[in-house]
Amino acid sequence: QLQLVESGGGLVQPGGSLRLSCAASGLTLDSYVIGWFRQAPGKEREGVSCISSDGTSYYGDSVKGRFTISRDNAKNTVYLQMNSLKPEDTAVYYCNAARLGRNYWGQGTQVTVSS
Repeated sequence: QLQLVESGGGLVQPGGSLRLSCAASGLTLDSYVIGWFRQAPGKEREGVSCISSDGTSYYGDSVKGRFTISRDNAKNTVYLQMNSLKPEDTAVYYCNAARLGRNYWGQGTQVTVSS
């Protein structure tokens, strides 16, 4: 069964860090473009970061210098290291795997940044 499972969300104080994981089963992530998206209440889903199959990474302007995307092909997992978190980073974070017009989504993990 093809599945993406996010984990690692939680409640963190401003300035803190979290590492999100996106683990895949039923597909091999290293042949996909993997993206992290987020959706805050009342807002549209927005792209945060993505990593291509050759390891090239991209970041949204709001997270550049604070977030780092990486992949561990042996574990079939993609990570999003989030540092210097801000209240405006609060959202449900989703991972997406895209290849040849097909898109797969995880169920999301909640990140809340609050004091």
